[in-house]
Amino acid sequence: MTAHNDDALRRDMVATCRRMNESGINQGTAGNLSVRNAAGFLVTPTSLPYELMEPGDLVQMFFDGSYEGARRPSSEWRFHRDILAARPDVDCVLHCHSVYATTLAVHHHEIPSFHYMTAIAGGTTIRCSRYATFGTQALSDAALEALEDRMACLLGQHGQIALGKTPAAALALAIEVETLSRLYVQARVLGEPPVLPDEEMARVMQQMRNMSYGHAPDLDGVNDTPNAKPGADEARPRADA
Repeated sequence: MTAHNDDALRRDMVATCRRMNESGINQGTAGNLSVRNAAGFLVTPTSLPYELMEPGDLVQMFFDGSYEGARRPSSEWRFHRDILAARPDVDCVLHCHSVYATTLAVHHHEIPSFHYMTAIAGGTTIRCSRYATFGTQALSDAALEALEDRMACLLGQHGQIALGKTPAAALALAIEVETLSRLYVQARVLGEPPVLPDEEMARVMQQMRNMSYGHAPDLDGVNDTPNAKPGADEARPRADA
């Protein structure tokens, strides 16, 4: 992402934040969003309702923990910085307190492969991190552990994190995690649901990878579209602010 795209990026981030509330996965001033840019990353400011947020309110942060802008960054800037630094495969970090994901998180329940869509987060489970105080390095460390080889996780007694290459992708994943969380909470009313075996989840993940590359889904080596071509795959103010 380059600097000349920042105006459009800022508008996209504000629109995504508002869609978080409209979709029901966030409320009030809970949750936050960051997106990598050429200088570092943009992050939502602290204590500003999304309906009042404007593109200029987003805070430019740097990987040394300094920032520029009229507002202070989200109290959770540390895990945004650390995830983006550790995960060059993603450009966006979305955090929210969606109701059903948080319901599981307060009990430190991971989401098992009770449904094949659990694989959308990159593995056979969607892990739940250990608890740590919000805004601390300990929480960042816990989130990084839970996100190893995953695109989403629950945060113990806190909420959820979803990653993506774009705000739209991260939002779509967060909504899917909330949907799975709701299904799992409801399924457990009837008893702990059966779990798909690892070998089936491996097939599901391969199917998802195939589809993301633009292939027609096929696990048996018979391509229904033989002529199709595969696709490509605590912050301190900056001194000069």
